[in-house]
This record gives sequence, structure tokens and C-alpha cells, in this order.
Amino acid sequence: QVRLVESGGGSVQSGGSLRLSCVASVYSDNEYCVAWFRQAPGKEREGVASIDSDGSTAYADSVKGRFTISQDVAKNTLYLQMNSLKPEDAATYYCAAERRRLAIWFRLSRNVYSYWGQGTQVTVSS
Repeated sequence: QVRLVESGGGSVQSGGSLRLSCVASVYSDNEYCVAWFRQAPGKEREGVASIDSDGSTAYADSVKGRFTISQDVAKNTLYLQMNSLKPEDAATYYCAAERRRLAIWFRLSRNVYSYWGQGTQVTVSS
């Protein structure tokens, strides 16, 4: 079983920044893929960014150049630095993990992840 606990959500104005954190027990594995997803009210959960045990990253087009995913394995923590936030970034953000590496074209698909956190809310005001 993998435990994921997100934190760092909050309310910011458009153009502001937030950093989300996710403490993940998956970092004890040799191979894994972890990701951030988000879900706004009435919309499907969508992949935002992912990183795997080799440090390979993937980003949704909507966040490229604004969001950065990173991990500190020693701290068992996944991060999402979000800059230049827009009202359309407002959502509940979820951390997800899979105990294996994933082909890059699958990494932002919610269907391939077995473990999920409870989510942290991000609100962006215009």
C-alpha cells in the first residue's frame, strides 16, 4: 500500500504562485511514477505533471513553462511549483503514484495510477 498526503493548497490572486507538496511512501521503491492531477467542479480529472524514478518529467500543455514538478527522494516528497497562476488553474489537486515506471504517453492518464491522495484545494482569483 502506498500512502500519499498532499499539502500547500490555498487561495492566490491571478499571476501568483503556490507550491504543493505530497509526502509519498512510494519513494522506498526502486521504480515508480508519481504525478499531479487536478479536478475542477464539473470537469474530469486531468493530468498536470509527472516524474518517475529516473527523473523523467512530463507536463500538460496547459501548464508548460508555468509549473515545475520535482521530487526530494530523501524527504519522500513530491512538489509542484505553480507560477503565473490563472483562474482556470483553480481545482482540487491530487497526488498519484504507481509502483512502476510508465511509458511517457501514459503518464498523464488517470487510469494508470493505483494510488491517490485526498487532494488539496487551489483557488485563483482574477
